[in-house]
Amino acid sequence: MAIQWYPGHMHKAQKQVREAASQIDLYIEVLDARLPYSSQNPMIAELRGNKPNIKVLTKTDLADSKMTELWQQHFEQEAGVKTLLVSNDHNSKAKILPDLCRKLLPDSNQFKTINAMILGIPNVGKSTLINTLAGRSIAKVGNEPAVTKGQQKINLRNGIMLWDTPGMLWPKVENDHSAYRLGVSGAIKDTAMEYEDIAFYAIGFLQQHYPEQLQERYQLEQVYESEIENLEAIAKRRACVRAGGRADLHKVSELLIKDLRGGVIGEITLETPEMIAKELIEVERKKAEKEAQKEARRKARAPQRGNPKP
Repeated sequence: MAIQWYPGHMHKAQKQVREAASQIDLYIEVLDARLPYSSQNPMIAELRGNKPNIKVLTKTDLADSKMTELWQQHFEQEAGVKTLLVSNDHNSKAKILPDLCRKLLPDSNQFKTINAMILGIPNVGKSTLINTLAGRSIAKVGNEPAVTKGQQKINLRNGIMLWDTPGMLWPKVENDHSAYRLGVSGAIKDTAMEYEDIAFYAIGFLQQHYPEQLQERYQLEQVYESEIENLEAIAKRRACVRAGGRADLHKVSELLIKDLRGGVIGEITLETPEMIAKELIEVERKKAEKEAQKEARRKARAPQRGNPKP
């Protein structure tokens, strides 16, 4: 699925982040625990170099706890990276962030202010986290993406200067699976995608990895192998039908995605480190294939050397 949503304020924010990089001591990256890899902005890895990185996994109460633990282990294999788990119900755990910043910068002057930049994709819970750290409502909070539009500095008054940025995607999501997961999670504006499209992806994932939760939530007699059969079965159970008893695919798709985002289907994680490793191999294969096709077209267009002119 190609994402056609990269508003101008995101482009401006990305430019500002790059310009400020030399002043930043540490990066705080806010990730959705349900899609820890797909909610990472690839720009962060490029910018941080050897600077410390705290990955805050939000919405852990909506994610599969076993998978969250697996992702923590995966992330912390990298030098200078620590993880912190935050749930919607117990956001107060985030208050240990300043101490964690100090621990990751043990050689810094205790009187020097630490410049920490906080970044995250839209609708990941970054503004809620900032308000918890600041102890007051300082960042706009909303249940849809792109609420925060401008950059701001927030003095936490404990030796930490927090550089806030708008929720940013990136111009091109190369992994198609990541694009779907971003859509499922609510990181992309609903008007920029088709509900049926992401619902088919979501139901396919659920029927393979979380069939019991799917069956229990919608009281299905069985979980089918076909996405359309499962969506039609849910449509019948939830009266999402058109005249003549046909399933209303748009209505049932909205229902499924809303339930998945709200956590009512169960604690769901949409990706594992092993899945991502396989997907990235496929991404590289497709990129190499495209480059080979471009090169072949270039050679076909180029005039043949050694051929006499007519």
